[in-house]
Amino acid sequence: MGPVLFVGLLGLLVGLAAPALAGPCEAALAYSDMRAGVSVLVLKDGKAVCEAYTAGGGPKQGWELWSGTKSFSGLIAAAAVQDGLLSLDEKVSDTIPEWRGDPQRAGVTIRQLLNLTSGLATTIGRPPAYAGAIASPFTAGPGTRFQYGAEPFQVFGAVMNRKLAAAKTGDADVLAYLTRRILGPAGATPTGWRRTAAGEPLMPQGSIFTAREWARVGEFVRAGGVVDGRPLVDPAAFRAQFTGSKINPAYGVSWWLPGVGGYGPRGTTSDFSVHAAELPKDLVIAAGAGYQRLYVIPSCGLTIVRQAPILMSQRAGTPAWSDFAFLAPILKGWC
Repeated sequence: MGPVLFVGLLGLLVGLAAPALAGPCEAALAYSDMRAGVSVLVLKDGKAVCEAYTAGGGPKQGWELWSGTKSFSGLIAAAAVQDGLLSLDEKVSDTIPEWRGDPQRAGVTIRQLLNLTSGLATTIGRPPAYAGAIASPFTAGPGTRFQYGAEPFQVFGAVMNRKLAAAKTGDADVLAYLTRRILGPAGATPTGWRRTAAGEPLMPQGSIFTAREWARVGEFVRAGGVVDGRPLVDPAAFRAQFTGSKINPAYGVSWWLPGVGGYGPRGTTSDFSVHAAELPKDLVIAAGAGYQRLYVIPSCGLTIVRQAPILMSQRAGTPAWSDFAFLAPILKGWC
């Protein structure tokens, strides 16, 4: 295992001295480190019980979350429901008139868009601009197929931008809204956020966070979307993020739900479905390429972050990644 920088403070979240690197922390770190990991952070009831950085990582070093970015859309939607900007079951075509002339497109709901059952064609890789996503073809009927990819989240970005402009909220775009409504109150500040050539925030990928800042997002989720006793999002819409569809019970409104079985996060081994019975039922995951992971387990009081450079994690000779193998010692030690 490579050299380790071990840190025991987590900004406002943590007030304890550095915990000893042993037991479940050591096991999780060793597993991550062998697979090009740079950050492992485990919070138990809001306090760091494991925080370590290797191979160039550090508490102030941000890393791209890649598809871990997708899960912010669910939080945005829940805030927008509270603000009266939308409902999860309204039609996308209510805001995107380009979809009204096609019977297939016209009936798609925002919920279907974000649980990836809209039928919209999807791709993995460089996301199209918002206009390109809106113009993408459909390859299935709404609610008939789970199709993972970028386009639905770009369409959602367009929906939010148009709604914000119509409501005259003062937010420049969907990222400004996310910052004002969720990230700022939760105390989470991204290192950066990539945009399209047209300047639109990339919603399927593009966010850059340190482990500590991403953990603050996890703590917001673990707290049920509540800060200082005040719900920042609509409670029902918040819960809907963690309710899977009939097509894929393991994916809610932009969050992975491995404890119920079904399709696991893209690029993982199949052991989540094999071990579903051994996982906490309330485990939810924001997952990105390179095995960027934010695991939240409210019943165990756990928020867990794991990060790695995508190119290093995919280099030849790097051992395969298993979410269950990484989580097993953490669950045994703290859940």
